[in-house]
Amino acid sequence: MLKELRIQGNEREDHGGGPPRWVWVLLAVLVVLALSAGGGWWWWRQSQVPEVQIANAQARGGAGGSAVLQATGYVTARRAATVSTQITGTLTEVLFEEGDRVVKGQVLARLEDHALRASLDMARANVKSALANVEAARAQLAQAQSDLRRQDELAASGMSTKQAAEQARTAVAANAAQLEARRREADAAAAQAAQTQVNFDYTVVKAPFSGVITAKAAQVGEIVSPLSAGGGFTRTGVGTIVDMESLEVDVDVNEAYIGQVKADMPAEAVLDAYPDWRIPAHVIAVVPSADRGKATVKVRVALEKKDQRVVPDMGVRVSFLAAKADAQAAPPPGVLVPKSAVVSRDGADVVFVVAGQKAAARKVKQGTPVGEQAVVLDGLKPGEPIVTNPPEQLADGGDIKPAAPR
Repeated sequence: MLKELRIQGNEREDHGGGPPRWVWVLLAVLVVLALSAGGGWWWWRQSQVPEVQIANAQARGGAGGSAVLQATGYVTARRAATVSTQITGTLTEVLFEEGDRVVKGQVLARLEDHALRASLDMARANVKSALANVEAARAQLAQAQSDLRRQDELAASGMSTKQAAEQARTAVAANAAQLEARRREADAAAAQAAQTQVNFDYTVVKAPFSGVITAKAAQVGEIVSPLSAGGGFTRTGVGTIVDMESLEVDVDVNEAYIGQVKADMPAEAVLDAYPDWRIPAHVIAVVPSADRGKATVKVRVALEKKDQRVVPDMGVRVSFLAAKADAQAAPPPGVLVPKSAVVSRDGADVVFVVAGQKAAARKVKQGTPVGEQAVVLDGLKPGEPIVTNPPEQLADGGDIKPAAPR
């Protein structure tokens, strides 16, 4: 019976018909090697991508005003203030937000004032009390003067002694001195009330001049102090106001060219954010101080036209003109780029224009340079991003990596 239950060899199921196990191990190793090789190639590829600095092509100044020099700088406000309180207190109201326009004297914030209000009420009550004492002293003086007149009449008729008249005269003098003392006390009480009123007024923060709120530094419930109290729980300011009418441009001019810049010299400013907008300007003053580290001299430039597009700390390029530009005349052809942006490739002048993460080589035609800037007459438009100091290995359509701004 047991022999009949035995399975013959040709009746067994084939469990070992697939690929051997070592084949699967080999395939897994090959996949890992392929992925490693791909990652290494990608890392090597990324390491070969050059890191470059990027600038924008700038529009040239208007016709009729030949630029003798160009410099870069920033828009600054000559009138800006961080508004704070004159006493330490807790904010109960903040009545502004960033971007709000305020006028001189407008209430910006309020501090908790219960204690100061009580002190002010007490000081005013003291003034009233002192004034009442003055009136009482004045009445006593009037009575003493009446008594003196009667005593003088009686003494003249022989019905009273001279001693009584002298006593009445002394009483008048004493009451006059008492009235003067009460008046001085009333003046002191009034001065104390005025001082208390000043302290109470310090709980209200007002705008020192008209302008725009550019920063909100504190919130309701925070403690504000004009002095640095240490730690991170006390604010030293409520907000910052900028007078937009006081905006001007500060530029750093290389000291080798500062002799070409004079006060009242016409100029033209172009904001980095609006390369097609040319703003007429003029030189306010050349600051008589040089920066030893940068070898530059600061020049203040006034903007003759302003609107909401001009805000503090904007980058700007200023062209100093030999003559005032004609606003109606067409601007000269071409754009301005750093001289380092124009390189030679295969005997032609080329500028690399940034398109995403790639650089496209574009042949250009140069004109007469303006100061430290190259003039590109053909091949570029204002505002186009370009590569400055392109490396030798950079070719048309090559990958680039923008460098962090300096």
